[in-house]
Amino acid sequence: MPDITLPDGSKRSFDAPVSGLEIAASIGPGLAKAALVVSVDGELWDLSRLIEADAAVSIVTAKDAAGLEVLRHDTAHLMAEAVKELYPDTQVTIGPAIEDGFYYDFARPEPFTPDDLVTIEARMQEIVKRDEEITREVWPRDKAVEFFTQAGEAYKAELIAAIPEGEDVTLYRQGDFIDLCRGPHLPSTGRIGAFKLTKIAGAYWRGDSNNEMLQRIYGTAWATEKHLKAYLFRLEEAEKRDHRRLGREMNLFHLQQEAMGMVFWHPDGWQLYRTLQNYMRARLDDAGYVEVKTPELVDRTLWEASGHWEKFREHMFIAESEDRMLAIKPMNCPCHVQVYKQGTTSYRDLPVRMAEFGSCHRNEPSGALHGLMRVRAFVQDDAHIFCTEDQIISETKIFCELLLSIYKHFGFEDVIVKFSDRPEVRAGEDATWDKAEAALKEATEATGLSVELNPGEGAFYGPKLEFVLRDTIGRDWQCGTLQVDFVLPERLDANYVGEDGEKHRPVMLHRAILGSFERFIGILIEHYAGKFPLWLAPVQVVVATITEAADDYADTVKAALDAAGIKAVLDIRNEKINYKIREHSHAKVPAMLIVGGREAEEGTVALRRMDGKDQENLALDEAVARLVAEAAGPLDD
Repeated sequence: MPDITLPDGSKRSFDAPVSGLEIAASIGPGLAKAALVVSVDGELWDLSRLIEADAAVSIVTAKDAAGLEVLRHDTAHLMAEAVKELYPDTQVTIGPAIEDGFYYDFARPEPFTPDDLVTIEARMQEIVKRDEEITREVWPRDKAVEFFTQAGEAYKAELIAAIPEGEDVTLYRQGDFIDLCRGPHLPSTGRIGAFKLTKIAGAYWRGDSNNEMLQRIYGTAWATEKHLKAYLFRLEEAEKRDHRRLGREMNLFHLQQEAMGMVFWHPDGWQLYRTLQNYMRARLDDAGYVEVKTPELVDRTLWEASGHWEKFREHMFIAESEDRMLAIKPMNCPCHVQVYKQGTTSYRDLPVRMAEFGSCHRNEPSGALHGLMRVRAFVQDDAHIFCTEDQIISETKIFCELLLSIYKHFGFEDVIVKFSDRPEVRAGEDATWDKAEAALKEATEATGLSVELNPGEGAFYGPKLEFVLRDTIGRDWQCGTLQVDFVLPERLDANYVGEDGEKHRPVMLHRAILGSFERFIGILIEHYAGKFPLWLAPVQVVVATITEAADDYADTVKAALDAAGIKAVLDIRNEKINYKIREHSHAKVPAMLIVGGREAEEGTVALRRMDGKDQENLALDEAVARLVAEAAGPLDD
């Protein structure tokens, strides 16, 4: 009878087939109560399903990502049951778990309304209270097709009919509702946690625009009410921080149909961009990088040689000239190899750290475009380190220290590092990948960083580290990357002369810190909610007058700020001062210097902070000195 190996390596023997729930109960009543499903040799099973052979077993709870996913999938089924009870003529189609929640697609002539969502959610709560048992059933395929056809569920019947003939299918029953599903599921509906239905959208059957349009209801589901409330708060905060809205309010940028996915930067937005770029350029100069500039339009032969043509062709913008096909570069790496190859490189010259703020274009689908976060034209803070195999560890350590210090300067101290190994589609031999993965793993260990495994998500030419930033409201943003590449130097014939006088292939470390300037600025806008620290703010100070009598003095104040290097603007419009304060606060200007007749006579200013109710009267020199000190960026420390 089965010997069960638990995650800590201990073993338990049972005299008869045993369920996951029984195993959990044998460990402790608390675990049995918290258990949702069970992992059997890496496969998730229902708690009630019997384990008959020796197996490695772990009990999955809502604290586990897999457990939360099952809970969300169950909530999708719960919603489908509620919809069928309320609107019996509705057909159910597909309902998976997704990030932070779930959805289910329905076929129904009448459109769902926001009021319907309230009704459906209430019925879902009723079903939870019923605590209906959820049971797994195995049916012959043909029986299942017949059942759903007779029930008027044509979409389910179509899905099952696509399963090879002779195969059995699994269905799950809860109350009077039965659905096609591989599972696993919770023991009963009463185990489902906190949830909320969020929105209605359209969706084509099987994602094909040639098929009929269905109605998709989205929801979010969490283990507890506390977690749900925290998520809804993040959603509310995210809406307030939406960089597209703030970009308009702060007059930073805009996008329009005539240049889809490409940004029109306004003066203040471009000032922010330049501040960020100047900071990055200074950091790279200090870190021993050389900066290059490479062409944006390159013949397809180079992209074929590098392997990018096969991998990225559909995302490239193409141009033709004199019977030659050219591609606008989607990335910088092949061009950097061309710069590296000019002349002869000795082992004494390595590492070569080559950076470019390279203008790249990718033909992203129009439906995927999203403000600054997903664009077609962008500038990568891209760099490539050409080094020996022996230098991989030291260069990785140096890069990680640089990256983390940069993130810290922008207020990101919670950084998740993921190790991504070989993808299914890749370039290079397995032996090369073995070497690259081993090298990156050793280098990562040397950094002392805690790393999560992200299997199968490496670049097509090498494994990589991904650096994920967590912002002020708990959202994760993947930005930086470090990739170890033995493939591209081989494909593009890059060499260095070793100590032995012979030619050797360098290792190529692809790395980025921000990712792209456009996306990182979008992240910064949302991270700070537009309220940038003084050193980053595109407009740092507004000098605003109370009366016309102070106009000349306002010019003097502005000149003093200009001389001190403060980015200031003058507001001498014939408007009430309260109007000016509201307007500039709305535009997220960090500070205002307010001047009237008295200030002009005394040579003082009233210093007011954004969102501040109070203001401070200071001598002009003192106010300027204070602002200069506050505006000192991290490079001035």
